[in-house]
Amino acid sequence: MSEAFRGTPGTVYLVGAGPGDPELLTLRAHRLLCRCDALVHDALVPRALLDLVPQHCERHFVGKRRGHHSVPQPSTNAVLVELATRHRTIVRLKGGDPFLFGRGGEEAAHLAAHGIPVEVVPGVTAGMAAPAYAGIPVTHRRAGSSVTFVTGHEEIDKARPGVDWRGLARCSDGLVIYMGIHNLAAISGELLAGGLAPDTPAAVIQQGTVQGQRTLLAPLAELAERVHQEGFASPAIVVIGRVVDQRVAACAPDPADTTMPIPL
Repeated sequence: MSEAFRGTPGTVYLVGAGPGDPELLTLRAHRLLCRCDALVHDALVPRALLDLVPQHCERHFVGKRRGHHSVPQPSTNAVLVELATRHRTIVRLKGGDPFLFGRGGEEAAHLAAHGIPVEVVPGVTAGMAAPAYAGIPVTHRRAGSSVTFVTGHEEIDKARPGVDWRGLARCSDGLVIYMGIHNLAAISGELLAGGLAPDTPAAVIQQGTVQGQRTLLAPLAELAERVHQEGFASPAIVVIGRVVDQRVAACAPDPADTTMPIPL
């Protein structure tokens, strides 16, 4: 553990780790990881990034995964505040981007309320990177002029829906859905009820940007069943809309081996 830092609080950096490929890490994130005194990280952070931190760095795992024990958000908030009383540079490392379905806004507000300096370091979000690695552009001038990023994690209660899927079917040309695999049958049904055609192109990208990436293409009406038949699972990104028809597989980069050291 590094020598305790006394006096004014340390700074907590909410850092986006990117979608999985270590080479998509930003330079600022790399510099902070290489000199941080404490690290608080999620489950989907690549091991190659964890290996960047100094030996003296104090580490805390606070991952949240469906079906596994999760650290409650208030506990994570408390850890960050406590670390800021003892260390100068604290990195809160999150998969993707801290402010896109990453609870970074909640943590920033909690830290600010406790007088802890906080800075945000944006990261590449999986909703753009995973489709790109599969050769799918999330926008295309021939396939519509709007795209919506939406979480599919919430349970769908038709009496009080958290997401108006039927409304999205009518108002957005393309959908990029995070954490939607487990609710995919219900989501597809709502989108179809909202007016999307059964043959609307759709894709699922599992393990986007890392070794083991798989891509499934299917019409919306068949998507959930095909996902079940072919054993697709989280983490995965779902893309629905005519942009899927613009896929150019030849332009997609090879998913990275996340066990390789970063050459920076």
